[in-house]
Amino acid sequence: MRFWFARNGGVPIREQLVTQVVLGILGGDLAPGQRLPSTRELARRFHLHANTVSAAYRQLERERWVEFRHGSGVYIRKSKPETLASALALDQLIANLFISARELGSPLSAVQSRLRQWLALQPPDHFVLIEPDEELRRIVINEMRQAVTFPVVGDGMQACGSAEKLQSAVCVVLPSQREKVQQALPAGTDCLVLPIQSVPSSLSEWMPAPADTLVGIASRWPGFLKLARTMLIATGFHPDTLVFRNTSEPGWQKGLKQMAAVICDSVTASEMPKRCVVIPFALLSEAALAELRRYQQFITAPLTHLL
Repeated sequence: MRFWFARNGGVPIREQLVTQVVLGILGGDLAPGQRLPSTRELARRFHLHANTVSAAYRQLERERWVEFRHGSGVYIRKSKPETLASALALDQLIANLFISARELGSPLSAVQSRLRQWLALQPPDHFVLIEPDEELRRIVINEMRQAVTFPVVGDGMQACGSAEKLQSAVCVVLPSQREKVQQALPAGTDCLVLPIQSVPSSLSEWMPAPADTLVGIASRWPGFLKLARTMLIATGFHPDTLVFRNTSEPGWQKGLKQMAAVICDSVTASEMPKRCVVIPFALLSEAALAELRRYQQFITAPLTHLL
């Protein structure tokens, strides 16, 4: 993964490094178990103070993004081997079912009929996004609704303990909340994790940053404004060329028509003034949208095609 650092942008180098590593993990640019450059290597390569790099790594360790291995280095924490293991366990369970049915003398048609009845008892009929940040939740729901025709609703962490809100729902979560949500959900509840877009690759067409070009950044979600500021400055945009607008504040649209372009989230894109060059930045990756469509197709497909 490539790193960028700006020393005169007003964003501390430590924060720039932490942000880029976290986004790299969530966007898939940094894989579980991957070794990060050593403190000395990163400091030498980018002419940073070793204490700054060390402080960033310690913060990432406290927040459980990385782990220190004595005498080896700093590594991205490994996720639990659940996807492949769960698939193999499920296949074995289904195989045992058919073996048991055969031993009982039950014909395959009877097994298929009973499976259809059980699956039809509580078929999922909507997605529920569990995300505590209300503004972030609003943006992600909007992107999900553009990708699928299945109903999409959202709620905070309280939904994890509500049988009513979880009934007939496919739970969806962002990578940053994965562990917290999965621990709070009832045992055995499926949870679809949606990967976010890789920020560095999305910014590649903007590099190198054009000099003296005014760029607007607009969103109601403070996290969007903060991440955009950190990443754009790190990639070479001068802070004085960036104009930020919190769309929850009065008069936020003023002056945006004079910008070369305005980067915003998908919700804000629909609220932008006419004649503005709008660049909507999607938070969800193409892989996430494809997974949502796959889930929708699986749920809505006739069960006879699945058995």
